[in-house]
Amino acid sequence: MTVRIGTGAGFSSDRLAPALTLIEEGQLDYIIFECVGERTLAFGHRDRMADPTKGYNKQLEARMRGVLPLAVKHGTRVVTNMGVANPSMAAERTVAIARALGLDGLKVTYIDGDEVSDRIGPDTEVPEIQGRVKDVGKPVVGANAYIGADALLPALEAGADVVITGRCADPSLFLAPLRYHYGWAGDDWARMGAGTLVGHLMECGMQITGGYFADPGRKDVADLANCGFPIAEVEADGSAVITKLDSAGGLVDTRTVKEQLLYEVHNPEAYLTPDVTADFSQTHIDQSAKNRVRVSEATGRQRPDLLKVTLAFDGGVLAEGGISYAGPGASTRARLAADILEVRMREVHGLQEKIRCDLIGVQSVLATAKRDDRPESEDVRLHVAMRTDEKERAENLLWEIESLLCCGPAGGGGFRGHIQAAVHTESAYLPRADVPTSFTMLTA
Repeated sequence: MTVRIGTGAGFSSDRLAPALTLIEEGQLDYIIFECVGERTLAFGHRDRMADPTKGYNKQLEARMRGVLPLAVKHGTRVVTNMGVANPSMAAERTVAIARALGLDGLKVTYIDGDEVSDRIGPDTEVPEIQGRVKDVGKPVVGANAYIGADALLPALEAGADVVITGRCADPSLFLAPLRYHYGWAGDDWARMGAGTLVGHLMECGMQITGGYFADPGRKDVADLANCGFPIAEVEADGSAVITKLDSAGGLVDTRTVKEQLLYEVHNPEAYLTPDVTADFSQTHIDQSAKNRVRVSEATGRQRPDLLKVTLAFDGGVLAEGGISYAGPGASTRARLAADILEVRMREVHGLQEKIRCDLIGVQSVLATAKRDDRPESEDVRLHVAMRTDEKERAENLLWEIESLLCCGPAGGGGFRGHIQAAVHTESAYLPRADVPTSFTMLTA
């Protein structure tokens, strides 16, 4: 009998309704909510700094209120990294929700150990800057190791209905239930690699069911507004069929699977995770029926000795503001406004920090492409952003942007601006032995 695993979220702010439908109709053994990236982990640290009871996924309460009754009804176990930078508080909130829903006896666990700030010192190497932590010049506010399936496995073995972790490697969230269900040994590298492929394919939700794949006229996807999350039917050898509910929009075919297989994979022969050095280079991808794609022949070898760590540094504050220009010459006036801001912030306010100005509608996402063949837009929004350690400088930037409304150039309107705490991230590495993990069980 195969294990049926569904994806309930592929990123922090993913949709909820398709996850509820998947539990209701999908006959799932497990549903996985993958909600953490470097960016969202940094936000978690920022939120926890402001309020020690926060730092978990902001959609956790809404998700758990919808998911828990259905999961209990259908016998589906929930595994998630929605704990982000505060797994213990996320578990407490989940238990409180379960009690309020009358789900007495629900077992909720959280995983400790990914937070490794006490093992990070001034001389910890930061390879990306070819330096050390002290060279960043900012205080560390959090450090999280990418833990693997072996950290989650004991909680599943203890009977947890809900497993909540923080910075766990994305494929490991899926691999842990497979190891538990089939009894795979942690050094069965072939199955570790095969299970990691399943996790990698499933981790981004609708990217594999046509969502992020869709490109009208080139890659058409039916009923994209009602696109569904994927299901993996996994066999004991790690081979699997990727599919979706017949009632859901979207599609699963060899193209969607191939695109997701290549996502964030720099070397398909050596995809490094905490569990295995996975090898996807010989993977077979075969369409077995409509919206059913079989994947097999992934393998792996000895796992890395080091675990990746995301370091979060206090980034001061981030100021963002915008103002719109319309009509003939809009882009020229917006460029002039950007030049004025630069001059005034440097010459009047003595600013040293970098200011980023983007002309949305002319050049923003592709600003670095330096193309000169774009037609002039008549609807442009100047977006300005700056990181600084001084809140007063951030306030001055927003003041200067708003002053453009009357100080010119002509036709500016629709000012919006805000300031928020910022976190800067870098990566480091720790020996596996320096990252012990444990779990705590709470009962509703």
